[in-house]
Amino acid sequence: MDLLPGRLSSGRVWAQIRPSFRAGFNKTNSSRQPFLICYGTQNNPGRLAQHHPGTRSLSSSTWNHIITSNTEDNNGAANNDSIQEIRNKNVASSIFQMYKNKGSNTINISTLFREVEKTGIRRTDKRLGEFLKAVTEYHHRAGPEGTIRENINVDFESFAKLSEENIVFLAEIFRNELVVPEFFTFADTIEGIFNRCKENRGGMNATYIPQLAHYDPDIWACSVCTVDGQRLSLGNVDQSFTIQSCSKPFTYAICLNELGPEMVHKYVSHEPSGRNFNEICLDARDKPHNPMLNSGAIMISSLCLSLLHPAMKLAEKFDYMQNYLRRIAGGENIGFNNAVFLSERDTADRNFAMAYFMKEHQCFPSNFNLQRSMDLYFQFCSLEVNTESLAVMGATLANGGLCPTTGDKVLNSSCVRDVLSLMYSCGMYNYSGQFAFNIGLPAKSGVSGSLVLVIPNVMAIALWSPPLDNVGNSVRGLQFSQELVETYNFHRFDNLRFAERKVDPCKTRYTNQASYVTLLFAANSGDVTALKRHYLQGIDLNLGDYDGRTALHVAAAEGQFECVKFLLETTGIKAMPKDRWGFTPLEEAIRFGHEKVAKYIQEHMSLTGD
Repeated sequence: MDLLPGRLSSGRVWAQIRPSFRAGFNKTNSSRQPFLICYGTQNNPGRLAQHHPGTRSLSSSTWNHIITSNTEDNNGAANNDSIQEIRNKNVASSIFQMYKNKGSNTINISTLFREVEKTGIRRTDKRLGEFLKAVTEYHHRAGPEGTIRENINVDFESFAKLSEENIVFLAEIFRNELVVPEFFTFADTIEGIFNRCKENRGGMNATYIPQLAHYDPDIWACSVCTVDGQRLSLGNVDQSFTIQSCSKPFTYAICLNELGPEMVHKYVSHEPSGRNFNEICLDARDKPHNPMLNSGAIMISSLCLSLLHPAMKLAEKFDYMQNYLRRIAGGENIGFNNAVFLSERDTADRNFAMAYFMKEHQCFPSNFNLQRSMDLYFQFCSLEVNTESLAVMGATLANGGLCPTTGDKVLNSSCVRDVLSLMYSCGMYNYSGQFAFNIGLPAKSGVSGSLVLVIPNVMAIALWSPPLDNVGNSVRGLQFSQELVETYNFHRFDNLRFAERKVDPCKTRYTNQASYVTLLFAANSGDVTALKRHYLQGIDLNLGDYDGRTALHVAAAEGQFECVKFLLETTGIKAMPKDRWGFTPLEEAIRFGHEKVAKYIQEHMSLTGD
């Protein structure tokens, strides 16, 4: 939301709040109108003297999450800081209060990064670059001798200064507003699927390219990258392999982005062929059926060479395309395997026959060079990636062309739509129709054993296991895909009414329930993470149900010590609220025999005077 500061004649502070949406999503709703929020002082949130439509009054809790206690100075004059600066500092304050060391009143940077990584965001994420840079400079300037950069303790003012450049992203992380909010649970499920697939010993390595036959058949790697940049890595994720046919969606995407779909589809069609991926045939228009087949990918290579910056030499064109692919991969490593390139070229009789067949039918642009086009095609297949970089490439497609780890809008969304459409219908060789039916996701496989799955608007998953089935798809990759959609509602038609209910990883366990219900569920189950999320979102943790029972009542009655400790120490809620029957949290802890909880509440009350 955007807050626009102002003042009323009564001296109250107000803010006009305009609905806004996160980057990467194109949502509009003309019926959403700005509304006005009116406050008094911090201790006495006010209401407008005259109530009128569009005016809302917020609770003290929400006030505390928007305006700091220093909104008015000793003379009653408004603080000169902008509302945005106040909000940013207040977010920093909430994070600091949640993770500070109570004894030293400081926060440990390493502890903070561990909490960040629990959400799937890596401490090396480029979107935290300014924060990491500021921490490094602070450590050089003021860090105690003998400490490492991240294992330093800083007070609130230092933390607010260090985090100010990346506080919006930090707020998104700690409010758990990422696309997979319970990433820890999701990661455990994916690891279980990964380990079961590891036991699959079926399939054989591809042998027609000698280098592919040399891969260890026990290699098994899985990398996940969500559209918010949450990452998961399992197995041999750092080991490189040649991308082979998994390059085809991305070279096609670049051509669409640079030349436009009309120009590209003047030379290559977009229809499933029903034939083998390397069959020498054309469609009824004497064009390659689609860019996911060898004939279509050869055509895409010729368009890259002949129409895309045609003045470039072959070496320059390769560098241009490789750097373009690195942008799609968020700067992750994309190398080149010359041995595989030479081997590809030496065993390419069928591909050359296909190219000459297309030349005979005048399929290519007028200025194309067959040998150079074939070399570029083999070079694309010989690019080296690992599952980490391939997952980010897939996530860029899942995110509509915006790279999730860098925020770079690399591809036009309409181009991505066309790419995903063909991955869905043509991406898995002769198994494409069955894959679309059973798995229901855009995907592309390669004979090196690679497979990239794209779940639009959610994530991409990159898999690598060299043993293939008789069609040319990774055996473990297919098993993983099947178990994935049996667990999660990722199939494109799992959203039908009355469909079988599967897990939606984009929702929390308490999604779509009233705030007080989610609080009570979290307190009942001991879910401190959910309580932290509610706290950072500005929800009043004093909320109770129709019996007046608060989260503190429930946590005390269930003996959830960590929840009780968090609620009292960090959030500062009332320690002695009474429910409909007059019971307090302390009495609930005693009634149900939770001595440790009862003793802690008594000690807290004696220290705070509650």
